[in-house]
Amino acid sequence: MEGEREIVVGSCSKPCGLLEEYLIPDYILKPDAQQVLVDHAPRCPIVVFINSRSGGQLGSSLIKTYRELLNEAQVFDLSEEAPDKVLHRLYTNLERLKIEGDILAVQIWRTLRLIVAGGDGTASWLLGAVSDLKLPHPPPIATVPLGTGNNLPFSFGWGKKNSCTDQEAVKSFLGLVKHAREMKIDRYCLNHREGYHTFRGGFWNYFSMGMDAEVSYGFHSERKRNPEKFKNQLTNQGTYAKVGLKQGWFCASLSHPSSRNIAHLARVKIMKELVIPGRNFKFITGTRWIYNISICASRSIRSIICLNLPSFSGGLNPWGTPGTWRTADRDFTPPYVDDGLIEIVGFRDAWHGLVLLAPNGHGTRLAQAHGIRFEFHKGAADHTFMRVDGEPWKQPLPTDDDTVVVEISHLGQVTMLANEPCRSKSVNDPSSPSQVHDSHGGEECRIEDEDEWEDGKRKFGAADTFKIPDEVDIAHFS
Repeated sequence: MEGEREIVVGSCSKPCGLLEEYLIPDYILKPDAQQVLVDHAPRCPIVVFINSRSGGQLGSSLIKTYRELLNEAQVFDLSEEAPDKVLHRLYTNLERLKIEGDILAVQIWRTLRLIVAGGDGTASWLLGAVSDLKLPHPPPIATVPLGTGNNLPFSFGWGKKNSCTDQEAVKSFLGLVKHAREMKIDRYCLNHREGYHTFRGGFWNYFSMGMDAEVSYGFHSERKRNPEKFKNQLTNQGTYAKVGLKQGWFCASLSHPSSRNIAHLARVKIMKELVIPGRNFKFITGTRWIYNISICASRSIRSIICLNLPSFSGGLNPWGTPGTWRTADRDFTPPYVDDGLIEIVGFRDAWHGLVLLAPNGHGTRLAQAHGIRFEFHKGAADHTFMRVDGEPWKQPLPTDDDTVVVEISHLGQVTMLANEPCRSKSVNDPSSPSQVHDSHGGEECRIEDEDEWEDGKRKFGAADTFKIPDEVDIAHFS
């Protein structure tokens, strides 16, 4: 009949059988491709997204290997095509085929898994695209470490060293993806309101403000001016330390005024559930914004970090695991990636950050909340620095009567693929304790006191970051 596509039995764009348990036929991926009938559905159909600009030449090499092992049409270079366009085209085609009664399309729709290779910025880009599409059955995502920070893959058990790109390494990784378990992860919305303009973005890992973001911004600026000097991780860390010294992150009292402290810059509010206790139950009536005394009373806090994952700056855990022996920690829980709460941590300076290198070390735990709001008014400073998932920027502050508001709130979830050992914990996992008693006595409390850390004053490790493609605007990052 005219207008109908010819169906060919056993046809494929390349020899089937090499890694056919992961292969997806052309006609599923391309609406105009010739339809085929296959003997059986792939056990673990995957679509691969790779940033060819990540990891030096590793990104391009990894694309070549995946295309050798799979259908070339299921491997995408993110420097050439955005993930939202790819996924929209794929799922539109899947829905059409499902309506036409294509059984293979139904099975792939149910079992599809995504792989993204790149830095944290690249992974966040794909996660945002999946979240924004609001699919009825969104595919779970595995992350390949191929940047410098690699906090997302490290949090879910995929490691933090850049991936190998040979065929055996890729086959091994695909085997792990096939058997990986699914785990939800919270997404947070970031809104900037400045006069009549509102900028919206999002993050999966962390938002930070203050001196750590300023040092990161200085490092990025230096790398942009002289990219040829930033090809070695050890050299990058040395440069990062030099930038920190220059900005006053190591010696604040000597070179910078108190206006750099968070309490002098902003009025801070957090969003908490309004709980009414009863005789045998607690009734939750909703959420409300409350002025947070603990944050604003910490006058020495020069950097504030809002954490979603238990990994920051290449694997550090600023929140740690609070115990019940300490009064200040009794209302805190271990960090879960799907409980709708962000962990808010403060640091005084880089020396304070050194406690993260010690067992049970953590920053100053300030709050766990459903959201946080920073209100900036005229007079404190003309700008500050902020950072989202490794991407820093210089944020102008009010010079007139306007108020700049930066607000973070919960915005849905996506599904990740977790490998063992997985550092992230789920609130729905029965093996995850709701409150952990500290078995180390008073050690954790002592280690937080910088006076007890004189022997640890050595070079502070660089907060590794990743540069997403230049065409991606961080102000509209989702």
